[in-house]
Amino acid sequence: MDKKYLAKIIATDKEGLQMISACCAGSKVKISDIKYLESNKIFLLSVERSKVETGQKDKKINSICKFDFIDRVKSKNIDQKNQDLVLELIGINYLRNKNDYEIDLIFNNNGHISLTSETIEVRLEDQSEIK
Repeated sequence: MDKKYLAKIIATDKEGLQMISACCAGSKVKISDIKYLESNKIFLLSVERSKVETGQKDKKINSICKFDFIDRVKSKNIDQKNQDLVLELIGINYLRNKNDYEIDLIFNNNGHISLTSETIEVRLEDQSEIK
């Protein structure tokens, strides 16, 4: 596959985060593909998404959504023991909380993952096309 079709979006502000949210809306996430590397302060989400930013909604792409400088992760209504469970990511939101940002990953079935960070540093990087 041609590398130039693999997008890389870097968000450091609200607009960038909204763009990544739009690209990931409706993507599928397996519980086993959600990782928090506490010592590195990195939160990783492997998503299977449609190529919405190029208008190729029928094209599926494996992407990694990487959040840097994450101090805390909280989840709600997500069964982490069920590693094969597939969630649908509805969107990514955030709010400013004193000196921190709270980045909220919103899933179907009222599932949430809250990331606490001093800064917004998010990357969406395409890995491969799904045939």
